[in-house]
Amino acid sequence: MTNIGIALAVIGAACAALFAGIGSAKGVGLVGEAAAGVVSVDPSKFSKVLVLQLLPGTQGLYGLLISILMLSRIGIFGGNPAELTLSQGIMFLAAALPIAIVGLFSGIAQGRAAAAGVGITAKKPEHNGKAIIMAAMVETYAILAFLISILLIYNIAI
Repeated sequence: MTNIGIALAVIGAACAALFAGIGSAKGVGLVGEAAAGVVSVDPSKFSKVLVLQLLPGTQGLYGLLISILMLSRIGIFGGNPAELTLSQGIMFLAAALPIAIVGLFSGIAQGRAAAAGVGITAKKPEHNGKAIIMAAMVETYAILAFLISILLIYNIAI
């Protein structure tokens, strides 16, 4: 291979979008299953449970943004890919791992927390805000991983 560094960086970008997206899809699905039951009994609670269902979707967005930043930084989007060394390619791959791994697991964990919040909303809709806060606490770790990935991407010398 003439430029294994660029290949590793592209694999990193794909991992960021792929694994964080899987976590979000699983989390949003878990909440959707719980929310469907609530809405079938009381359709007026749709907007309250929809907010809870949206929360685990953010990890997939963070992974997508990291992927776009990486592909842009290495010149894939500009049509002029950088010549990356093996070491630079490994660094880009490593930069994708925080959001890829944390996005996968936090998306699922946030989905579980939000699904439990759907139960709160079903029984006591006035406590929906508390359910949102509990699910949003998981988001903290996805945001931290997102920030670390950004810092790593922009501190790799090309």
